[in-house]
Amino acid sequence: MDEQRESENHRLVGGELCLDFANTLNGHARLPHHEYLHDYRDTVLWGRHAGVLPLNEARDLLHEAARRPARAQIIYSRGLELRETIFRIFASLSGGNRVDRSDLERLNAAWREGQAHARLVVSSSGFTLGWDDEPCLERLLRAVAASAIHLLASPQACQVRSCAGTRCDWLFVDASRNHLRRWCSMDECGNRAKMQRRQARQKLPVTGP
Repeated sequence: MDEQRESENHRLVGGELCLDFANTLNGHARLPHHEYLHDYRDTVLWGRHAGVLPLNEARDLLHEAARRPARAQIIYSRGLELRETIFRIFASLSGGNRVDRSDLERLNAAWREGQAHARLVVSSSGFTLGWDDEPCLERLLRAVAASAIHLLASPQACQVRSCAGTRCDWLFVDASRNHLRRWCSMDECGNRAKMQRRQARQKLPVTGP
């Protein structure tokens, strides 16, 4: 796990796990798009980067994936499907549009599948959520689906926004005081928009009195 891959440098700006996962692709409905997750290994490395998978769990999952490559590929494909489902749901909400019922059904199915294996286990600090089928290649996807369900059922669902950047469709929770945040990140999309406005002003023709 020493090799640095783009999945480990992905900017986490969504404010919620499910939105950050949706943001692992930029350009969901257009070309060219930018993909951060190219295989199951990237999915695990991203989960480690996002703080969902402790180092020992990430190592166990990569070991299990090497032992069961066909199954790991299936889970990777399911992850991309879940990502697009989550993106469509929250992109619709951010645009004030009706959420497709079939997308909600797909999200519910993914969440219920994971919950069927959930169990409480004793930890050093009391209790924690565990799974009855560990090591579980679906570990990250279960956490992502649960994050999406919890966000949709919370007041923050109406605060999800889509970046106003011309080349960005990333999602984020607008936690600003006046709820007028427009960019996923001022460092990139916000500054790029400022530069574009400055360049546009410089190209305006000079008119005399």
